Amino acid sequence: MNKDQAKGRMKEAIGKVQEKAGKATGNYGQQAKGLGKQLGGKIQKTVGDIRNDAEKEEKRRDGE
Repeated sequence: MNKDQAKGRMKEAIGKVQEKAGKATGNYGQQAKGLGKQLGGKIQKTVGDIRNDAEKEEKRRDGE
């Protein structure tokens, strides 16, 4: 797991907590911020996944 994957998962988790807290208190702004963090986390995790796949492919090619 690379840095982007780990940070992305953390952002997703924080966003979920923030969204649920916003729902519980009726604070739509917090809900929206939580959803935004979740989306940002998913994007960062995906970037990390792509980077990880590219590094694996590069190592595979170097091994041939």
